[in-house]
Amino acid sequence: QVQLVESGGGLVQAGGSLRLSCAASGRTFSRYAMGWFRQAPGKEREFVARISWSGTTTIYADSVKGRFTISRDNAKNLVYLQMNSLKPEDTAVYYCAADGIGSYDYWGQGTQVTVSS
Repeated sequence: QVQLVESGGGLVQAGGSLRLSCAASGRTFSRYAMGWFRQAPGKEREFVARISWSGTTTIYADSVKGRFTISRDNAKNLVYLQMNSLKPEDTAVYYCAADGIGSYDYWGQGTQVTVSS
């Protein structure tokens, strides 16, 4: 069982930066690949980024590639999403999720990111 809590969201102007954090409980955190997703009002939830359990492999959605960076600190049970050059279309609730055996089984409650133009 893994419990996830996101933080770091807020209001930022276009072109600005935010760093989201996801704190995980449980001693088996390092066994999970982790992902970030987002959901904008009236839209379906979409994939943003993923990092392997070791942190050596990362994958990004095309819409954020080159602007967002996912990382993790297994010693602290934390996953980060550094978001630079933010755009109004990045406005959404951002969720972190844990993938233990091929599916994202555990989700956080989300943190709101609002980018003003």
